[in-house]
Amino acid sequence: MNKEDFVLFSGGAKGAETEFGANAERFGIDEVNFTFEGHNVERRRGLRVLNHKELKNGDVSLEYVSRLMNRTYTDNPTFRKILQSIWYQINNGQEIYVIGEILDDNTVKGGTGWGAEFAKLCNKPLYVFDQKRNGWFGWNQAVWVERRKGDELVISHNHFTGTGTRVLEENGRKAIRELFGKTFP
Repeated sequence: MNKEDFVLFSGGAKGAETEFGANAERFGIDEVNFTFEGHNVERRRGLRVLNHKELKNGDVSLEYVSRLMNRTYTDNPTFRKILQSIWYQINNGQEIYVIGEILDDNTVKGGTGWGAEFAKLCNKPLYVFDQKRNGWFGWNQAVWVERRKGDELVISHNHFTGTGTRVLEENGRKAIRELFGKTFP
C-alpha cells in the first residue's frame, strides 16, 4: 500500500489527537479532523467543521451511552456534539487506534470511551494503548488481549482513526510515534 492512499480520521483536539495528526503530517499522510463550530482544536490541517444537520447524523441517546459505558453523562450540548463528532471519526476509519486507559469493566476511560465502544459495535479492528499498563491491547470481540513484545502493531487499513485522551503521557506519545514509524518506515 502506498502511504499516499492512507487517511487519518481524528478530531484535532489537544493530546492524543494532536499527536496522531502531527505524525500523519510528518509521514505525509492525509488527515481529516472532524469538529464543530466553537470547539477548540489544536490541529487545523484537514479540518472538517460539521454543520447542524451532519452532527444530527451522529446523534446517539445519552441514556444508551450511559448504560453501555456504565457511567452517567449529562445532556450538555457541547458534550453531545463531541460524541457526534466522534461518531464521524469511528464511522470513517476502518481500523481504530485509541490512547487512554482500559477500565475494569472493559470500557475506555473518558469521552474517548464512546469511540472505542462504537468501534466494538461496528466490529472494527480496535487497539488501545493503555498508558497506565504501558502497552497495546486489541479487542477480540469479548476481551482485551495484550499485544506481546515483538508482536509489531502496524496500521493495516488505508482509512484509520487515531483518537484518545487529552492527557497524553510520554509513553502514549512514544506509542503513536512507533506505530507510524513501523507502518511507514
